[in-house]
Amino acid sequence: MELTLEKRSHTIYPFFKRFFDLLFSLSFITLFSPVYLLIALLVKFDSRGPIFYVGKRLGKGGRHIRVFKFRTMYVNAEDRLKEMLRTNPEMREEWEIFQKLQNDPRCTSIGKFLRRTSLDEFPQFFNVLRGDLSVVGPRPHYIFELEGKEDSPLQKHAHIVLAVKPGVTGLWQVSGRSRLSYEDRVELDRIYMKKQSFLYDLSVILKTIPIVLFSRGAC
Repeated sequence: MELTLEKRSHTIYPFFKRFFDLLFSLSFITLFSPVYLLIALLVKFDSRGPIFYVGKRLGKGGRHIRVFKFRTMYVNAEDRLKEMLRTNPEMREEWEIFQKLQNDPRCTSIGKFLRRTSLDEFPQFFNVLRGDLSVVGPRPHYIFELEGKEDSPLQKHAHIVLAVKPGVTGLWQVSGRSRLSYEDRVELDRIYMKKQSFLYDLSVILKTIPIVLFSRGAC
């Protein structure tokens, strides 16, 4: 019989998961340190602005966390987004459905490549070391997703989805990514919470590798 979330939290799984997170992240950062340096240089010389982007997201229990990424957008990206959503009905509809834009004009030249290959998310392994993220888990949700309409998908299932740390990768990343609607993403988070185990986490990691290599479903 499947463990409930409350019972699962008292098993050895959370402790083993944290040990694996630390080991995996340290190994990944060490192995790919030359890639980190190369990307940092490309971002720096591609457009004006900082190398890293720090975004506020919802962590475990709804706690606000700061998630690191390589910067993929112009420095005035938020202002550009607001103006586009105000003046372009098609983009506004796409944003409301996916919370993403397939051809996002806010992205820099190198940023489009980084997003397509998910290389922009490599700094999130430092978040794992800090304890804010796990290697595998539900996607990190924006703060406004919990503060919007009362009947929004996340608000309905926040007690489940936010019961664990968000992940660098997860079911959303290996199940279609930007092709999925917002409702689908939240549903995948719920599915992960029901199935989570060490072996299941390993299967998600293995599925992530070809997704990143072949840039399938990326924005």
